[in-house]
Amino acid sequence: MRLKFKFSVLFFASVIYNSWGQQDKLLTHFMYDKMSINPGKTGMDISNGICATTMYRNQWDKVNGAPNSAILNVEANLEKFFPGGIGISFYHDAIGFARQNSALLNYSYPISLGNYGSLGLGIGVGLLNYGMDPEWVPPTSTPDNFLPDGFSANNIDLNFGVYFQGKDFYAGASSTHLSASLLENTISNAANTIQSYQTARHYYLMGGKTFDGVLGGTIDAQLLLRTDLVKFSGDINARYLYNIGNNSQVYGGLTVRTSDAIAIMLGYSPFSNFTFGYSYDLTVLNKLNSISRGSHEIMVKYCLSLPEPPTQSSRHPRWL
Repeated sequence: MRLKFKFSVLFFASVIYNSWGQQDKLLTHFMYDKMSINPGKTGMDISNGICATTMYRNQWDKVNGAPNSAILNVEANLEKFFPGGIGISFYHDAIGFARQNSALLNYSYPISLGNYGSLGLGIGVGLLNYGMDPEWVPPTSTPDNFLPDGFSANNIDLNFGVYFQGKDFYAGASSTHLSASLLENTISNAANTIQSYQTARHYYLMGGKTFDGVLGGTIDAQLLLRTDLVKFSGDINARYLYNIGNNSQVYGGLTVRTSDAIAIMLGYSPFSNFTFGYSYDLTVLNKLNSISRGSHEIMVKYCLSLPEPPTQSSRHPRWL
């Protein structure tokens, strides 16, 4: 019992320490979550339609208090109605006693570069909520006034990104939490304790390229680099996509993440506008490799075509 308590304290202490460092989510299927970290991508690779993507990640399975994340992104290319793409991102993250929720409205303004491709300038504006509701189990019956109480606070959140979409490749640079919002609340106790959570700006570089006609299929390579200027993390992956007929496709891939894991990805598209993906991360590159049974991630994406905008007409004889 004492060993479990010590481990829980150490794990929670590491979570508190990391809350001042790497705060943003880690996803193996990050190629399906580009909009939430780079609003410049919003609607850029969608042709007259709307796409919804949801993911759930259970990180470090069987580790008590380990991160569990869920996201929902909905984005649309609205160039036939007005310039640009628009999207909404929802995100929920649970780590130990802490809960973080965010909702962002994203907009990207496209700039055509002719035969080279298109450049998207995007901004995301939304609300960030952070809360903590601890249930302490101290080793003695004597209360410890130094243990933090629960609190919850809200503040604005701002993202900005630049995204280039070429014929068979993409590249982007972005920053999240530009406002570096301070979320704090005064706890009504004898000392009127002020508890706070400071968001940190994160910076991203991303890129990818598609290689067609490889062994009868397609190789899709991706790179994502992230830092908060304190810690650094990078993902590189490659997927092999193979068409099995009737607009159906399967894929398999491998991801390597610095300081954490090696992941296996599998996916299936029964038709062109629906994709289901799964990944399993093998925790081999950090100190949890002797405790964690790995990380599980599920991804579902569905796209729908938008109707054509109505044509203007008039029966007035002067306008015929």
